[in-house]
Amino acid sequence: MAAVPAAAEGQEPLLSSGGDDESRYGDVVETQQHYRSRWRSIRIMYLTMFLSSVGFSIVIMSVWPYLQKVDLTADASFLGWIIASYSLGQMIASPLFGLWSNYRPRREPLVVSIAISVAANCLYAYVHLPSSHNKYYMLVARALVGFGAGNVAVVRSYIAGATSLTERTSAMANTSACQATGFILGPVFQTCFSLIGEKGVMWEIIDLQVNMYTAPVLLGALLGIINIILIFAIFREHQVDDMGRPCKSINFKAEESDYVDQDAQGNIDQVAVVATNILFFVILFVFAVFETIATPLTMDMYSWTRKEAVFYNGIILGAVGIESVIVFMVVKVVSKKTGERAILYGGLLIVLVGFFILLPWGKQLPNIQWEDIKNNSIPRIIFNEMFTPFWKLRTTQLPSNHTVEPTGCSVVQPWCLYTPLIHLAQYITSDILIGLGYPACNVMSYTLYSKILGPKPQGVYMGWLTASGSGARILGPVFVSQIYTHWGPRWAFSLICGIIVFSLLLLEAVYKRLTAFSVRYGTMQG
Repeated sequence: MAAVPAAAEGQEPLLSSGGDDESRYGDVVETQQHYRSRWRSIRIMYLTMFLSSVGFSIVIMSVWPYLQKVDLTADASFLGWIIASYSLGQMIASPLFGLWSNYRPRREPLVVSIAISVAANCLYAYVHLPSSHNKYYMLVARALVGFGAGNVAVVRSYIAGATSLTERTSAMANTSACQATGFILGPVFQTCFSLIGEKGVMWEIIDLQVNMYTAPVLLGALLGIINIILIFAIFREHQVDDMGRPCKSINFKAEESDYVDQDAQGNIDQVAVVATNILFFVILFVFAVFETIATPLTMDMYSWTRKEAVFYNGIILGAVGIESVIVFMVVKVVSKKTGERAILYGGLLIVLVGFFILLPWGKQLPNIQWEDIKNNSIPRIIFNEMFTPFWKLRTTQLPSNHTVEPTGCSVVQPWCLYTPLIHLAQYITSDILIGLGYPACNVMSYTLYSKILGPKPQGVYMGWLTASGSGARILGPVFVSQIYTHWGPRWAFSLICGIIVFSLLLLEAVYKRLTAFSVRYGTMQG
């Protein structure tokens, strides 16, 4: 075994970051100072991921009433574009920020992206000021928030490069858990701010109205500023190889002699890269369908009102979010025994079972919304308005003296007359299974992807993976809106099951290729 270099003057003794890795690899080990700095920087990335997801979810419940308040010309179809603009902005920005992080210090794209999000949140708080076209200002604001969220690619590429193979699954799981926690807590923050009311407080000096709609984004802007300060104060560039040895990176200049050049000989398996992107797209696609379908499905099947559907599904999705965080923590332990590929395969199987359970069986039909026919006021559905929410598409034009909201499965959707009821037990069971399988697939996709890429700069590749997920979140609601409205849940969920089966066959075909770069080229054992 090669001799261990002496610690630099003034530093603590040299330690191996991987337990007995020193006895196996020994030639270069990590100082405790470097180890602590590396993990402080990784935790700053956890915080950045958390704040990025909070920026999306903190206003999602209030976008529609705020849009109606600032621009009376805005309709429900425009709301769909505003919600989709976040994912579109992220899809465009992710490869760009990833490319930037490959050739420059990662602090630069991180700070710039967060600054864009801060500015976009401030713009969102002022969209009520212009005398016209307010809805377009809101569209731009949300698109820019999504553009700033493109730093997810930088965050994940940094974590991949700053962790050894043995550390990476746990680090990626923590990153996903922070992201999921942000999605859960965002609506909670929004609910707290609803106590301020629509009027709120007017800050006349800067012409700012702080109310239930603007306070959440102002909090997001403040948290973004704090994030920037922490990046400047704490974040440092670090990179280790798959064995955990500190190595030189193109993103910074090594000041110590204890760094080794990363052995990047060999080519990335592009088939494995493409396959992982496809699998990740499918995973995000089916979850976007699951989120989108919840409200219209429960209103059709259980005769819930809009208020009841939002309230009950909010509780269910909150519980699924908590379940997901628990799964993120559990897979860190389980993956050490089974490996990432097995968990990914198992997670897809669980999601498949979850959607299969949602298929309607039996003879009992849902309650039919006959008021449409009685009042002779069946609205014409404009199918090219792809983002129009389902409840808007089937709202009955009731007489002015009619105060009861029609409930049940609208006769506007012909399948309501012959499609069996999906029982509530089926729906709850499906939610539990999807909440179990989705997070396992999510974190394993990122972990496998980062290991496949190996020591090569991962910014652009992570950008494409993030972009594929953003594209899935855009196309998922479009897909389900068309299939569900035209042909009902039987066709919608059958097609989803078919897509998942395709992904399982793809995973089976490339299973042996989804191995770490260093294992593939024999620099370390799997």
